[in-house]
Amino acid sequence: MLRMNLSTRPFYNERAAQFVLGAVALLIAALTVFNVVQYRSLSVRYTQLLGHVEDAERRATTLRGDAERARQNVDRAQLLTVAAAAREANGLIDQRAFSWTELLNRLEATLPADVRIQSIRPSTDRDGNMTVTMLVLGRRAEDIEQFVEQLETTGAFRHLYSRTETTNPEGLLEATLEGWYLVETAVPAPKPRPARED
Repeated sequence: MLRMNLSTRPFYNERAAQFVLGAVALLIAALTVFNVVQYRSLSVRYTQLLGHVEDAERRATTLRGDAERARQNVDRAQLLTVAAAAREANGLIDQRAFSWTELLNRLEATLPADVRIQSIRPSTDRDGNMTVTMLVLGRRAEDIEQFVEQLETTGAFRHLYSRTETTNPEGLLEATLEGWYLVETAVPAPKPRPARED
């Protein structure tokens, strides 16, 4: 038996073509719906973010204005008074924490045989540095210079210098030494040297 197509037009499978076109149209419709939904969602989010940015800018402007008003309301004289009171309080705290034993042990360990300490006065300067002023007596200037060098070698004293030097009626050199006493950075005080035998 022969099978032939005797029609004037060739046969096309139109159902398959219609199915493919329908699937493509459905896919395009789904993508269009997805894009519209995403666009609306992003538009809403963008509007919300713009609102947050405007709120933040308004708040920053308000805070800047408040800070400027606060700066203008600060009384400079009162601020200086408070700063001076704080420095004084810190000085009192430093004096309370000051260890006389440590200072005297350090001085005793470095004191040359021909030098005597007549008076010691610790104080705190405006920058918060602990300053020690000492009146020392010595037979020669070299002895006092040796004492200064030994004190600075310990690391507990810095910028130690002689403010005044005079000779007293007994013929001894009298020098007023002044310098910073660095309690925090000082190395442990050396052991006192044995007493000199005469």
